[in-house]
Amino acid sequence: MANPDDDTREGVSDLARRRFLKGLAVTTGAAGAVSVSGGAWGGNTLSDAFADFFQQHYQRMTADEIATTIERIERKAKRQYGVEISCANTPPQEGVVFGYAINISKCRGYRDCVHACVQENNLGRDTQYIRVVELDRGSTDLHGADHYYDHANVPMPGKDYLPMQCMHCDNPPCVKACPVEATWTEPDGIVVVDYDWCIGCRYCMAACPYQARHFNWATPEIPADELNPDTHYLGNRPRPRGVVEKCHFCVQRTRTGRQPACQEACPTGARVFGNLLDPNSEIRYVLENKAVFRLKEDLGTEPKFWYYRDA
Repeated sequence: MANPDDDTREGVSDLARRRFLKGLAVTTGAAGAVSVSGGAWGGNTLSDAFADFFQQHYQRMTADEIATTIERIERKAKRQYGVEISCANTPPQEGVVFGYAINISKCRGYRDCVHACVQENNLGRDTQYIRVVELDRGSTDLHGADHYYDHANVPMPGKDYLPMQCMHCDNPPCVKACPVEATWTEPDGIVVVDYDWCIGCRYCMAACPYQARHFNWATPEIPADELNPDTHYLGNRPRPRGVVEKCHFCVQRTRTGRQPACQEACPTGARVFGNLLDPNSEIRYVLENKAVFRLKEDLGTEPKFWYYRDA
């Protein structure tokens, strides 16, 4: 019996291809180069636009196909920004599952983590993966809290600060909601997105209880001189408009033994990141010796993101 998910994926794909071919506008520049105008394809050569559109899902590509795709990603970044980038495809490490913990006794609401994330991960300057929420001390009312405080004199008296981002759940509802399997959980626990397979339906955004996913209504605006050239296919490579993106635990850093940019940027040492499978890691010490909690645990999402206070 045919898999209905395959039918759905092929149906969406066929419809999109018909619309693409119907609306394709080909122009020839003064130098004779053929390019595709409009939409997410603006500035691409015709061959790259077709290659982008018809490429296979990341998980089903061969090593040669991935290498060809990465070359195309680097070529497009050079055309768009005038910057040479390197797009890695570093795989998960054996025996590693990443987790995060935040000591909210130490968080002062400075938002250094937010700004470091934007720079590191080539976010459009109107997008932030991390939200730092300002709460009345002792309150657990996230809905009544201030997610967008703009006063510079933090920390405010009588306030607590709670950073929120993708929780990289073990049971992620966003993954279940995606009709084309453009998002999934990697062996190291990172929930990733294949930006070239995402159709922008935003079902994953509706399913996420942490408001951790962001839709690109326009092509992200990144100053060329601020573009981070060290990228990863499943991470901080430049993204187009019309797709959903999210935190990926700085996969371009963490899979090479480095810490996420937000952790390195925290001036108070509130952030703890590491390998949950390593009994000697700091994250394991926190989980085994602190009174930790997770947001919305009753939903059964099993976040790999904990909070705790100093005793």
